This record gives sequence, structure tokens and C-alpha cells, in this order.
Amino acid sequence: GARPVFVDIEPRSYTLDVAKLVEKIEREYAFNERIGYLVNRTTWRRLKAIVPVHLYGQMANMRPILELARRYNLRVVEDAAQAHGAEYCGEANSPSAKAGSLGDIGCFSFYPSKNLGAYGEAGAVVTRNSAWVARLRCLVNNGRGDGPWHLEEGFNYRLDALQAAILRAKLRYLDRWNERRRELVALYRQKLSDVEEITLPEEMPYARHVYHLFVIRVPDRDRVRQALNEQGIGAAVHYPVPLHLQPAYRHLGYAPGDFPVAEACARTVLSLPLYPELREKDVVRIARVLREALRPARR
Repeated sequence: GARPVFVDIEPRSYTLDVAKLVEKIEREYAFNERIGYLVNRTTWRRLKAIVPVHLYGQMANMRPILELARRYNLRVVEDAAQAHGAEYCGEANSPSAKAGSLGDIGCFSFYPSKNLGAYGEAGAVVTRNSAWVARLRCLVNNGRGDGPWHLEEGFNYRLDALQAAILRAKLRYLDRWNERRRELVALYRQKLSDVEEITLPEEMPYARHVYHLFVIRVPDRDRVRQALNEQGIGAAVHYPVPLHLQPAYRHLGYAPGDFPVAEACARTVLSLPLYPELREKDVVRIARVLREALRPARR
């Protein structure tokens, strides 16, 4: 029953813009000392949690997010669906922590295309809170507790044993596959860094990127994508419509222009092929075809 409240993204990392989050909290919310929570100044709705999304393999800047959560008694729910194995250090010489392990709850998708993917639909939720573990186990099993008792209305979200076995076998290779992705990205950078029309993804100093997707930004994106596709290159767009403009969230009352960075990215992002089995010669060819596709933009 929670109602999402959107905040724009940071243009370098494509993740939650913490400065805008702080601005929104200070402008729209007040801390109610009596109940110990942030309350919207207009609607009186409680602000309960921050949900940072680690996008494309890049982690959100968690340290200031966690500090905000402590200050205002908020939960932090990490969306780590695209960041298996990504690491957050935050500050120089500080110990690293894996994506999904810093907040109160971490959420993972094991869809087959993910860095750690099953052979079908699968996912996981992790937490250190034993009471929440019990509740989650109840919810995913149709709300069932001990014996024949159903404690609440739940869901059929059980992870079947076959998918779990496949994931367990693949887990030992995750770090190796992530490193291979980084090697291929380094080659992409070598071949494309001098093309001024291309905005390459940045590696933020606080985290280790695992490149679930290699997402660039280019002018005239749809034409460039078509040119690549016509040459048999599987370029794609993640994602062409920002969440606040999706029909499913029309009831929230957002309008075009409310989140300009997300909207600008949606118009220009382009995902180039990236997976551990991709060959170096394929990266070289993709870069060459992309250069050719961008020539009309230089005229």
C-alpha cells in the first residue's frame, strides 16, 4: 500500500540524486517528534523508506543515503537487481560492502539476462532482521505460518529448487564474469573515447561498477540504434520512458518536465552489447559501426 515518491537521477551515475532527495525532504516534509517520522506538510502522509536503485551495475551513493535514513528514522530498501557483485567503498581505505548488504533490505532479480541469472524467473530478498525474515518467508508462501495456519494474505513467490541449484552453481563464476565485463568495457572506452558525440558511462569513485549494461548517450539515438540493428548489432534502449510518465503511475500526478535529467537520459541512452562471452573483435566491429552511424551527426 505504499505510495512511491519519485526523485530525479544524477546525470553522471544515473542513480538517485542525493542532493535532490535532501531538497525534497526539506521542502515537502517535517519531522513529527511525537510519532518519530517525517510527515508530508500537505498530505500528512508518512515518509517511510528510501529505495535507491543500483542501475546498470552502478551503485547509488549509499553513505549519504544511510546518513539521511538514520537522521529521519527511515528504512533503506536497496534495489540491487542490476548490481550483483558491485561493491561500495564510500571513502578511501574504508572496507567495501556488496550491493544489497548496506540497507535494511536488499532486493535481487535473477532473471536470465542478469549478471547472475537463473534459467527462468527468480529473485531474492535479503535482510539481517530475523523478524522480517520470518515475515518474508510467510509472505512468499501464500501467507502460511506453521502447520495449516495462514497468518495473512500472501503470494506464491517461492524460489523453486531447480533455479536455486542453477544459481548456486553459477555464483562461483560471478566475480570472473564481472571482471570480464569490465575488460570489455575498457576496450569499448579505448575505441570510443575520442568520439565527442558519445557520452560514456562514468565510474564513480565510491563504488566498483559491474556493468550489467554498457549504456552510452548519443544524439539522434533512435536513428543510431536502427543503423546498428541493421548491421546485426543488438543495441537496445534501457529505458525509453521514465517511470513518472508511465501510465501505471499517472495517478501520482507527475507531468513531463518534473524530472528533467531522467527525461533527457530516456531520449538519449543506448545500450551496446555486453556479456562475458562477447569477443574482442566483436567490440571492435561494434565500435566501428557506431562511429559510422554517428557521421551524419557531425555534418
